[in-house]
Amino acid sequence: MPGTNLTREEARQRATLLTVDSYEIDLDLTGAQEGGTYRSVTTVRFDVAEGGGESFIDLVAPTVHEVTLNGDALDAAEVFQDSRIALPGLLPGRNILRVVADCAYTNTGEGLHRFVDPVDDQAYLYTQFEVPDARRVFASFEQPDLKATFQFTVKAPEGWTVISNSPTPEPKDNVWEFEPTPRISSYVTALIVGPYHSVHSVYEKDGQSVPLGIYCRPSLAEHLDADAIFEVTRQGFDWFQEKFDYAYPFKKYDQLFVPEFNAGAMENAGAVTIRDQYVFRSKVTDAAYEVRAATILHELAHMWFGDLVTMEWWNDLWLNESFATYAEAACQTAAPGSKWPHSWTTFANQMKTWAYRQDQLPSTHPIMADISDLDDVLVNFDGITYAKGASVLKQLVAYVGEEAFFKGVQAYFKRHAFGNTRLSDLLGALEETSGRDLKTWSKAWLETAGINVLRPEIETDADGVITSFAIRQEAPALPAGAKGEPTLRPHRIAIGAYDLDGAGKLVRGDRVELDVDGELTAVPQLVGKARPAVLLLNDDDLSYAKVRLDEQSLAVVTEHLGDFTESLPRALCWASAWDMTRDGELATRDYLALVLSGIGKESDIGVVQSLHRQVKLAIDQYAAPTAREALLTRWTEATLAHLRAAEAGSDHQLAWARAFAATARTPEQLDLLDALLDGTQTIEGLAVDTELRWAFVQRLAAVGRFGGSEIAAEYERDKTAAGERHAATARAARPTEAAKAEAWESVVESDKLPNAVQEAVIAGFVQTDQRELLAAYTERYFEALKDVWASRSHEMAQQIAVGLYPAVQVSQDTLDRTDAWLASAEPNAALRRLVSESRSGIERALRAQAADAAAA
Repeated sequence: MPGTNLTREEARQRATLLTVDSYEIDLDLTGAQEGGTYRSVTTVRFDVAEGGGESFIDLVAPTVHEVTLNGDALDAAEVFQDSRIALPGLLPGRNILRVVADCAYTNTGEGLHRFVDPVDDQAYLYTQFEVPDARRVFASFEQPDLKATFQFTVKAPEGWTVISNSPTPEPKDNVWEFEPTPRISSYVTALIVGPYHSVHSVYEKDGQSVPLGIYCRPSLAEHLDADAIFEVTRQGFDWFQEKFDYAYPFKKYDQLFVPEFNAGAMENAGAVTIRDQYVFRSKVTDAAYEVRAATILHELAHMWFGDLVTMEWWNDLWLNESFATYAEAACQTAAPGSKWPHSWTTFANQMKTWAYRQDQLPSTHPIMADISDLDDVLVNFDGITYAKGASVLKQLVAYVGEEAFFKGVQAYFKRHAFGNTRLSDLLGALEETSGRDLKTWSKAWLETAGINVLRPEIETDADGVITSFAIRQEAPALPAGAKGEPTLRPHRIAIGAYDLDGAGKLVRGDRVELDVDGELTAVPQLVGKARPAVLLLNDDDLSYAKVRLDEQSLAVVTEHLGDFTESLPRALCWASAWDMTRDGELATRDYLALVLSGIGKESDIGVVQSLHRQVKLAIDQYAAPTAREALLTRWTEATLAHLRAAEAGSDHQLAWARAFAATARTPEQLDLLDALLDGTQTIEGLAVDTELRWAFVQRLAAVGRFGGSEIAAEYERDKTAAGERHAATARAARPTEAAKAEAWESVVESDKLPNAVQEAVIAGFVQTDQRELLAAYTERYFEALKDVWASRSHEMAQQIAVGLYPAVQVSQDTLDRTDAWLASAEPNAALRRLVSESRSGIERALRAQAADAAAA
């Protein structure tokens, strides 16, 4: 039985047979405040290529009351099976299907999610349909290439607002009747319903006028900085419309900050939903605003790349996500008035680090992945689909030239507007405008898996003049279990030559850009020149490759990493050092020393915060166990010193406060957290506001200083949805058997928690300094996992499968137990992939721990 799965072959057959014209969807949500189910009536008009055929439409619903096909009533009990409605005896030409069902509100962030705000006790609804969840709200042909128009009619409670893809109409008797959408895919349709607060504006330029709206719950309205969000949105409209030479394709643009959202945001056409943690309740660093702006621009780019033109099947998901990821950074860097012109630094520091990690897992795959069914795509929203693909697009822009690249994109949009495409359609357009044959490039970069390593090979004479310079490219073996063969690829890179100036700063004096191909590429441009202090491969981060420094450059960088005058080369060197640590080429204790020597000079707050996360991960997972406590002590003392030394009220001060709270351990350090909470001690400029208070409370709970009464008292101060999540994390973090048993029962043995609270409990349950307390749960995890996967929705099961894997138990025993489970449980491909990825983390940690022990 197919269950909720759909294969690529089934989708191909259905698309060959059917052309969908329109949907009319009538929903009665008047009972939303109470929850349960709601009435859904769907009328679909579609054409059939040949008579006498049969097909099916998708629906996930507790009850189907009526199925009427071309005026004939079908037996709902007979035709509705296994999340599908069979459609026998289809007529040639036009067919009309009407389905009446009771659909269910969810608390998992899939389908029509229902949330009750503890501040006002009001329900708030929103839909999340990617990948296959429109069928949880209305009957649909759930595949991206069967585009149609969608007309929603919604009955809602008195005083509520209903937002959809089309402009919001005036309601009549609490009924909202929207005009039909353009032809779009089912997964980008949307409904957001509830007593939402809103702010409105308009984008106007050269006679164009697009209504803009921003929505959030009233309990967050005081924190909504709408002007800043509108500013970024307008910059995106200006830049994308110029670069794409295609006007924004929908009639309005709403951005809705919604609760308990599983992802960062979703590109519903004209009605983008965004996680409401981006409405900042407390002080955050500029890096958080940059990430939010990137998310806003990412979803706006999707209005063209994904919504206007959509992939035919999910194997080209990267066309959507890689392009939007590239476009967000390119826009932030180049848009006039952007506050973040250094966004390629952030990209190198965060996105590419994610990609490099993903590409070294046993699940690594080509950018253009082989997606045989929906189960495959559900676990494919990963660092390759987003970050590696975007990195390769950045290289493609360097390879063909920016002007030719965007001319190709412009032709692509005009040619395929409101249609569906494959990779060959985009490459064909780019070949036309660039004059380059991209077939070989595509095969090497998009159709193969794995990563390359670039190393410099340098010879100099007695006077320090370069006599030979070459770049050696390596293609490491793919991880065990991965499909494919190692591949040497063509790279477009720059080499930066840096020297120390009189002020001790590393300044680039020369730059060479060239194509690298094959195992060894000579660089004659540098021969005969004096050897600089640092030679940095892949300067400007044009290509996607792991980069190593030669011995002399590494020595200079180790001493002067913080002295680069620009943020991007610093980020590249930080990333290289982190990658060497993960690969066991740099001991954790040496990585910590490097960070401590240079982080005080690092001005980019996003890089600083990444280093905080990476150092903690390295010590927790990659340090030799016998050295771990000493390294944690050294790091925590450094975080406190930096906290006290940071400029009052600065982003760096806030970041160091959070880093200190994450590992505070001595009685004196914990006393300081307690005193900052109750106000008996202060640090000049540090506002211990709501979110920072919770960080302190959670650490004090994790070390046993705070119990249930203190957590409850803090929740009374912040009786909000966010406060509920923070309190759940703190309770689960307590270092007692009872607290762990309670958390485990609420997540694994019960299915009542909503998605965001379940995630919060898991975050508290797993504490790296509670390894012994958590050891008993390794066996319980493997005993429960298969049943959890079979009985929960995808999002909820994935949280558990990944979040509760015994990743803190770095041992051969954990590997052996994982292997035994994989062999005996026979999980499906999606679950096998998630567990295998987690297992790979244990393997890597064991290698890194051995390297750190050897360095002692």
